[in-house]
Amino acid sequence: MIPNRRQLVALFSASLLAACAVPDPELDEQVPLGDFRLASNVAVTDQARKMGVTREASPEEWEEALEKAIDARFGRYEGETPYVISYSLDGYILATKGGRLALAPRSALSMTVHIWTAEPLKRLEDRSKQLLVLEQLDGETFIGSGLFRTKEQQMANLSAQFAKAVERWLQANGDLFGVDVSDEAKEAAEKDDLEALADKVKADEAQAN
Repeated sequence: MIPNRRQLVALFSASLLAACAVPDPELDEQVPLGDFRLASNVAVTDQARKMGVTREASPEEWEEALEKAIDARFGRYEGETPYVISYSLDGYILATKGGRLALAPRSALSMTVHIWTAEPLKRLEDRSKQLLVLEQLDGETFIGSGLFRTKEQQMANLSAQFAKAVERWLQANGDLFGVDVSDEAKEAAEKDDLEALADKVKADEAQAN
């Protein structure tokens, strides 16, 4: 699922609570991930589609930004079992300097993320998830970060938000790593879950009609 322009506006509205200050792994407290250790981190970015009016970014630029953010957040975990995180960039929007808010709500990524055992290498098919990732909400991005930030700053921001969303997703799958999964962890992960957000939008529309 790659949201179209109309769906994006609705999804942004449904997921405002998921946006927060830019996560910093050097300052953030590590969450319990049991025996998890990052063996490798693989980005697939060459099939990404534009989700609206956006600045251009090459697959190589996205790959560098995303892999850097994932390494920074998960390289600090030192569990005994190695795992591979792979993910594909399905679509993106990098807010531009012009255009109405409805055409470029905020910068965003649509990502599909997977977890693999590293030894042997095997993808855990039932754990994959599609995420919607937003820039943080502040005085600048509320009206569009294209006026205030460079493309590189927007990409770094989104990549950091994505890495934090992956961390929430791993917490919600903590049973893989020998960690009890709380209801709070499941609820936090749902705020990034594109399918759950889309279902909420459909439910809200049905109720309104």
